[in-house]
Amino acid sequence: MSTEVRAIIAAASFTVFFAAVPVQAATANEGEFKPHVGQSGKDVIWVPTPKALVRKMLTMAEVKSADTVFDLGSGDGITVITAAKEFGARATGIEYNPDMVALSQKNAREAGVEGKATFQRGDIFATDFSKATVVTMYLLPYLNLKLRPTLLNMKPGTRIVSHAFTMNEWAPDQTDSAEGRTAYLWIVPAKVDGRWRLGDGELELKQSFQHFEGVYRRGDASWRVTRADLRGSRIRFDIGPTTYTGQVSGPVMQGTARRGNDPQTISWSANQIKVN
Repeated sequence: MSTEVRAIIAAASFTVFFAAVPVQAATANEGEFKPHVGQSGKDVIWVPTPKALVRKMLTMAEVKSADTVFDLGSGDGITVITAAKEFGARATGIEYNPDMVALSQKNAREAGVEGKATFQRGDIFATDFSKATVVTMYLLPYLNLKLRPTLLNMKPGTRIVSHAFTMNEWAPDQTDSAEGRTAYLWIVPAKVDGRWRLGDGELELKQSFQHFEGVYRRGDASWRVTRADLRGSRIRFDIGPTTYTGQVSGPVMQGTARRGNDPQTISWSANQIKVN
């Protein structure tokens, strides 16, 4: 049985809920906190993420110095500290266990990133992380699904990376692994579901997460939307022989269009007239 499978079984078997009960510290001796695998938390037990997978997750998310990373359930702080120290990002960990928060702050000081890696005690479901450009997590499937509406409402292009667990129907944009552990990446898609005024016609789109399909109608004629692709706010689709590429910004999308092999491009824009 693989290490990841054992970790998943352990997490699923020993998940403990503490609505308002203080978390008891696990100590090697009085005055010195030493976390141990399987210790109880608010929603899950603690199982550390291997350093190699942490690096893989942050690489998948293309973390850079301009990013703001939030780690949900930050444990001993390894993801936050790695994001700050090795990727140059500003990173924040949200952790319910106060002893783990204190340990993370100590680890950040020792790593020399105390100013860029910060930690706060809190409930991930009651903490605002809307400013994040990257969200990392190692939670259980039902917690991922509970977070999913919040994640989908974040700014298009926000990268979400999960260790081990998926988001059900929201298929990942990328899957990778390290040390036998799996990581999943999602890029929050722009919302394009609805009807759009495009030129002298109407574009009707139906969206399911980062996938969409549709039809363009002009007068009595209609064309299916083909080769549709949505990655964050970047959109691409074909209507007949014309390829449209551009950006979605709320109720407006705009960009350039090219017909067939014609090297010339023209500008296009569409305005949303109805949200489905």
